[in-house]
Amino acid sequence: MRGKLILVAGVAAGYVLGARAGRERYEQIASAAGRFWQSKPVQRQVHQVEDFAKDKAPEVVDFVSGNVKKAVTRKGRGSRSGSRGSASGGAGGTSSSTTTPGTTDSTTPSV
Repeated sequence: MRGKLILVAGVAAGYVLGARAGRERYEQIASAAGRFWQSKPVQRQVHQVEDFAKDKAPEVVDFVSGNVKKAVTRKGRGSRSGSRGSASGGAGGTSSSTTTPGTTDSTTPSV
């Protein structure tokens, strides 16, 4: 309960101090941020990053799509065939577990 009271007091103090600063101070801060963002050095860096991202985008798409295809293929092989292979974590794809009524089979892959 004490923690909640401290939190409420902190929020109230922040509100009062923020209200005292008012709209004028907010406009000053927003204007300074805008000038900074529009400055030549910042915009030069923004353009460099944009160009880098445009150059690397095809490589990223190929990398991601290739890995997704691999993952789907691995998942598809494990669920379609009767043998679990290395997906079960056992050596040689064999399992020595037994299933009793009311329990789950440990060879089924978890999602």
